[in-house]
Parts: sequence; C-alpha cells; structure tokens
Amino acid sequence: MELSIIIVNYNVRHFLEQCLQSVFDACKNISAEVIVVDNNSHDSSCEMIKSKFKEVKLIANKKNTGFGTANNQGVAIATGKYVLILNPDTVVAEDTFKKIVNFAKTKNNLGALGVKLIDGTGMYLPESKRGIPTPKVSFNKLTGISSKQTGKYYASHLEENESGVIEVLVGAFMLIERSIYNEVKGFDEDYFMYGEDIDLSYKIHKKGYQNYYYPETKIIHYKGESTRKDVKYLKHFYGAMKIFYKKHFKLNKIYDFLMSLGIQFWYSLQYLKLTKKASAIKPITKFIYIGKRNHVFNKLITVYNSKQAINQTDINIETANFNNTDAVIFDNESISNKKIIDTMELIHEKHPNIRFRFIPKGCDFIIGSDNSIDKGKVIKF
Repeated sequence: MELSIIIVNYNVRHFLEQCLQSVFDACKNISAEVIVVDNNSHDSSCEMIKSKFKEVKLIANKKNTGFGTANNQGVAIATGKYVLILNPDTVVAEDTFKKIVNFAKTKNNLGALGVKLIDGTGMYLPESKRGIPTPKVSFNKLTGISSKQTGKYYASHLEENESGVIEVLVGAFMLIERSIYNEVKGFDEDYFMYGEDIDLSYKIHKKGYQNYYYPETKIIHYKGESTRKDVKYLKHFYGAMKIFYKKHFKLNKIYDFLMSLGIQFWYSLQYLKLTKKASAIKPITKFIYIGKRNHVFNKLITVYNSKQAINQTDINIETANFNNTDAVIFDNESISNKKIIDTMELIHEKHPNIRFRFIPKGCDFIIGSDNSIDKGKVIKF
C-alpha cells in the first residue's frame, strides 16, 4: 500500500461527502486506503459514510477526542508507506495523490510535504507554507509589526508557485512517511485543536528531516469549516500557542504578556473582518452554470430565483462576461475537480468578487464558501 489518507471529521457531513468524492477520484491511479475518524458527529456523517463510501475504514468515536488524538488513531491502523493528513473541508484534484507521492520518492530526506491551498473564493492561502513561529516572529505577525521577522511566518523566501524547503506545514494537508510519523510519535495529544500541525512540523524539522512546499498541485481548503473564528476558536488557539511555547521555548512573564496582547489584538481584527464580510454578502441571483445537465440548470434557476442565468458546458476566462454575474456554479458530474480548481484561481485573479458554488458528483446539494472565516453554505435541491 502506497498511501493512507486520514480524515478527521466533526459535524461537516456535506463537506466531507464532497471531500471523499474527490479523494476516491484521486485514488484511481494509486494504491491507497481511506480512513475516516469521526469525533462523535451528530449530523449523520457516519451514516453517510456507511451508505455511500463502504470502502472507507471508519473509526466512530463516542466523544470528541480532538484533532491530534483522532489522527493518531487513524495512523495506528494505516498500512500505507505514506500517510496523508487531510481535512474534511478540502477538495483534491484527480492527480494530486499521484503527484505528491512521485515527488516524495525523489527526496532522500523528506519529512513532510504540503501543497498549494486556495479557499472557496479561489484565493491563495499563505499558510500553505510557513516558518517556525518563534515568539518574536509570532508577536510581529499577530500585531502587524513590519520587520524582517514578519516574512518568516509565511516562508516568504519562496514564491507562491515555487517549490522548496520550508519549516512548517498546515494540518489541512500533510504527507508524511508513516515510519517518520511514528518516529516523532505523531501529533502531541496535549493539544485539543490548533497548533498540532506546527508542533508536528517542528518535531520533524528538529529530527533533521526537510519539510517541503510543493505547489505543482492545488487543492481547495474551505477553511471556515474547520477554523471558524469565534470566541471558542480564540480560546483553543491561545491555549495551543501556550502549549507550543512552553514545550519548545522558554518564555518570561513579559513575553507571555506581550504574546497574550498580540493574540487579543489579532482576534479583534478577525472579528471586525467577520462582521464586515457577513454584512457585505448579497444573495446570488445571476449565475453561470458550468455543466451539461439541463434539468440541474433549471433547478438552479428555481433555487436562486434567477432571471439572469447562463448555461455553458465550459468557460473561457478571457472572453466570458462576468460584469453581471454573482457566481459561477460548477457541476462536478461534467467538469473535473482539477479543472474546477484551476478555473477558480484564474477567475479570482481577474474577478475577485465572483463567488463559487459546486455540485459534487453524485450529490443532491450545492456547496460553497464565500470567505475563510465563517461557515460555508449548503443548499439541498
């Protein structure tokens, strides 16, 4: 077995379904297994898996054990040479797994591997590549202070589309050789959520392995499903940072106070962003449907009460008229995930206000996310 994909799920049933659809499409040309660890969801996630994805090895926890503990459970039963830690609110391209495994095989000292992430709007997520968040680097990042240290947080020595060695990867997508994962004892279970990916990356780095950023394949990470910014998030984030600094750095009381101040300042900014984005979102009434199913197009007109809808089997970014368009809706029955991801990124570069919706293969719902801060949208039809 070449690859074991580990997905920890908690109450994101529809996003998980889209994720699994994309995962199994990407598994067709590689020897792989899929393991889902469900942390006591109450949204019928487990029932959906048992009904639609019988090949999945499901661990159904009776309580929420946290992100790190659940991933360790999944890796414990994995048989692949490589394990991929993957969030349930992601969509991978059909060639993603083949590409990352082939790249991993070319590196003699590979620790962990991450790829280019875009959110549900097509925007590049800078946390795709990061540096070690030393107290100084983190404080400057959280407070917005400009210095040479600021660029280290997002590993700015590499361009967005440039492969190379970095220090820290994001837990939404981490490929690691299983033997190395076990060598560093996997995720630290003292963390409940947030910070585990930084800690694991740092442990691998300290062992002398090299972590890589590999942007030759892209995935969607909706992000708002797993990292919603609210008071509960702040508590977990602050707690995770305290664990990380206590474990790896010696802080004095002054630095501890400054870090607390920085995190509080960051949270205030995130809260303002959230309220601003929420008030700015308008209903979708004008859309372009990319697909080949006329009956689905007609349903969408009803769902969105649209009088200005366009039905196309493909889209030409250069010639398409987006001036009177609120959203582009991709039908995965007709267009591949790879094409969807590439098209989203290109449209966002030219028309950043266009929103995206998706009809996952074999599904009766529309899904999408308009920002990286809040929960996404799911509409049954």
